[in-house]
Amino acid sequence: MQEIKIKFKGTRGSHPTPKQNHLKYGGNTSCIGISAGNHLIILDAGTGIIDLGRDLQKEHILSGTDLYSRKPINATLILSHLHQDHIQGLQFFSPMFIPTTKLDIFGPSYQNESLKEILSKTLFEKVFPVSLDEIPSNLNIYDFCTKNILLIKPDASKVFIPASDFNIENHTDDVIISVHKTTAHPKNGSYSIKIQYKEKTVVYATDKESYIGCDKKFIEFAHGCDILIHDAQYTHQDYISPILPKQGFGHSTFNMAIETAKFAKAKKLFFFHYDPNYDDGILDMLEKEFCTNIENVEFAKENLEIII
Repeated sequence: MQEIKIKFKGTRGSHPTPKQNHLKYGGNTSCIGISAGNHLIILDAGTGIIDLGRDLQKEHILSGTDLYSRKPINATLILSHLHQDHIQGLQFFSPMFIPTTKLDIFGPSYQNESLKEILSKTLFEKVFPVSLDEIPSNLNIYDFCTKNILLIKPDASKVFIPASDFNIENHTDDVIISVHKTTAHPKNGSYSIKIQYKEKTVVYATDKESYIGCDKKFIEFAHGCDILIHDAQYTHQDYISPILPKQGFGHSTFNMAIETAKFAKAKKLFFFHYDPNYDDGILDMLEKEFCTNIENVEFAKENLEIII
């Protein structure tokens, strides 16, 4: 299977919005499931990962009559950064509690602490009834940095190679995952994530604030992608509000996302990571404004699935 499937499971920024007037675009925080070949890659672990886990658990149960006859869940989770809205669903990702599951987590480390140490302290040791070491699945946590590229081989094994040694022509059958760090998001920046498979490219760029004239290094990173999923937390009016301006908050406007997609020559742009104050009515108006006269622009919605 050479296609890439993308399913949005959480599209909201900052915090969940469990309200009736947020159902169309979604109230769960950041999570996207991507199937590339036979591999499942999950981007971020906001509250959207909870429903994704339930979907995977149902498929697992239906695949056999008992634990060891069922098809194991094998997933790779990439974390863009460790702010609460991007990790707050991880403890409730039900496949972690199935012994046959294999889950590999990759993400940034900060201030001489490994990703495993940070997740253990933040999510498990003092705020959850199960410690990280008590999780029964085959759970592995790795630090990921911009100097490395992660390859998922056809047999599902994973290896790091130095970015400086990378030649895409040598990896035509692999899923290729690389990250670009933006420092414009307080306090430790955020990774934009690129997934390449069979000459198709998806770029996930959440929690990034653009610069005047765009972020040139990011443009190079995302150039020519098939799908660009880009932070669009604020309207321009809210961004420059004289009462509570959002400049410096580490998020983009819809206009910034469009400009970035244009310079990056992205084939299609999806807005993502909406402000929790924007209900369906507000986003409907924004969708009409931005999608009526601009081609290849779409608003991400929870449970929307696309295939490239």
